[in-house]
Amino acid sequence: MEISIEVILFLVLASALAGLVDSFAGGGGLIQLPALLIALPKTAPAELLGTNKLPSFLGTASATASYLRRLRPDFRIAFAMALPAFIGAALGATVATLIPKDAFRPIILFALVAVFIYTWRRKELGLSDNKGERTTRTYLIASAAGLTIGFYDGIFGPGTGSFLMLILVGLLGFAFLEASVTAKIANLATNLGAIVVFGANGKIIWTLGLAMAVGNIIGGLVGARLAIKGGSKLIRRVFLIVTSLFILRLAIDTFL
Repeated sequence: MEISIEVILFLVLASALAGLVDSFAGGGGLIQLPALLIALPKTAPAELLGTNKLPSFLGTASATASYLRRLRPDFRIAFAMALPAFIGAALGATVATLIPKDAFRPIILFALVAVFIYTWRRKELGLSDNKGERTTRTYLIASAAGLTIGFYDGIFGPGTGSFLMLILVGLLGFAFLEASVTAKIANLATNLGAIVVFGANGKIIWTLGLAMAVGNIIGGLVGARLAIKGGSKLIRRVFLIVTSLFILRLAIDTFL
């Protein structure tokens, strides 16, 4: 596939912005995947989904590394989410070409509206750590959420990090800052699971994906540092902004 320099530069810049946003509160796919759809309109959707996962994975990895140098996440919860998330994403990627993505839009739109209202009305949500004692139920919630959200990430993708963070903040009592780095670990697993399947089926444009990864890595590193400085309050604001933009985008796609 021949791609012009102008298109590559556009996608690298879009990927950098996606990495910046994603490192705060998830939602980078809201920018990166539509950019691919605009720039490469004649490319098969499965190939765009696969290519999108490569910069997302590498950018998330760089942001996670930056977080880990300054914060210590709850690794037990992170891994309880990550393994099922990997399996779910692999399953989702396997059926990505079989189920029309338009069928998911109304469901995702409803879920995101509920997420926004829930977070906005609970002003203190995620501003402090309210984690209780770790029980079997805690790990079951984390694992079930990882599997479900991982499947969604494999089959569609945008908003995965936001959904992971909501589970951590809303159900498990994390502060937004710790939830952000913990969600990144699970999101790495979902991206990797999808990459394995898409790559094995030849659905990744590797050179373009790696070029976009440069932008995503830079954006992820800058975003992680800003998030750590701004703390949970800043991440909460970005989370609400990204969620509201995602709702607007999905509403337009669904109804117009």
